[in-house]
Amino acid sequence: MSEIKKRPIILDGDPGHDDAIGWVLAATIPEFEIKAITTVAGNQTLEKVTYNARRIAALLHLDIEVAKGRNKPLCGDLIIAPNFHGETGLDGPALPEPDHELSKLSAIEKMAEVLRESEEKVTIITTGAQTNVAALLLAHPELKEKIALISTMGGGLRNGNWTSGAEFNILVDPEAAYTVYHSGVPLQMCGLDVTEKALVYPEDWERIRALHNPIAEVVAGWFDFFFIHVKSLGWAGATTHDPCAVMSLIHPEIFDIRDYYVDIELSGNYCRGATVADYNNRTGNAPNCRCVMDLDREKFVDYLVEACAKFEGWEV
Repeated sequence: MSEIKKRPIILDGDPGHDDAIGWVLAATIPEFEIKAITTVAGNQTLEKVTYNARRIAALLHLDIEVAKGRNKPLCGDLIIAPNFHGETGLDGPALPEPDHELSKLSAIEKMAEVLRESEEKVTIITTGAQTNVAALLLAHPELKEKIALISTMGGGLRNGNWTSGAEFNILVDPEAAYTVYHSGVPLQMCGLDVTEKALVYPEDWERIRALHNPIAEVVAGWFDFFFIHVKSLGWAGATTHDPCAVMSLIHPEIFDIRDYYVDIELSGNYCRGATVADYNNRTGNAPNCRCVMDLDREKFVDYLVEACAKFEGWEV
């Protein structure tokens, strides 16, 4: 049997319950070789999300350095989301304490190191504000060619969720998103168009809990907490945003993916941070983004359950 060809991966995010679930999924994918975890302020402050990332790495037995990234956007003040993710940014189940020292490198320099040393082009999965990725592109333009793809959770072509026009991750740092979208690097966007359809209902995460392994129980507990606020907004299930940026890479067949030219609104009284698609090629610009627009929800849930089942016999 031939060996599975590994795809080098950098996980960049601000965990965050849905980031954490996405990283659990990423850890189970045999085609992925996770080279680094980098953190960025967003769902909570940088110190809190970095501590969360280190605890998630310990939970998943990842022998990988966590590198601390940017503590504020390229421009403006930081926005955080404690209403969704709690005071720690990852309230809910108890997690193990970190078992690795924090990297001595910044997130940007850690990313650059991974890119320089990798024989294969590297995929960056970014599930928070795109501040670190933009800073990497600005500081090391010579490394663009080493990036195979940037897979993002962010934006929404038809609506926002933090304002009527803007999704949270983009609104935290619109200038960073603008830098990424205009970089020329291959880009895939999982925005609200798909992630608000990636609903996981209570009966779905009860399937996960019923697996009775330590990781499955933690994931179910994360869904329990995250759903408290989401339910208050009128949703019947948890909007599972960040795992889409992972799963769309490994199971593209369950997603509807379309190519558009997408730009970022940086000004305006109402629409700062909006992701604007040129649906009908009015601008004449070539598409710069693969936009994930829909999914088979039932198969998405099945794959999440299958991923959690892989931790049978796991010790925490």
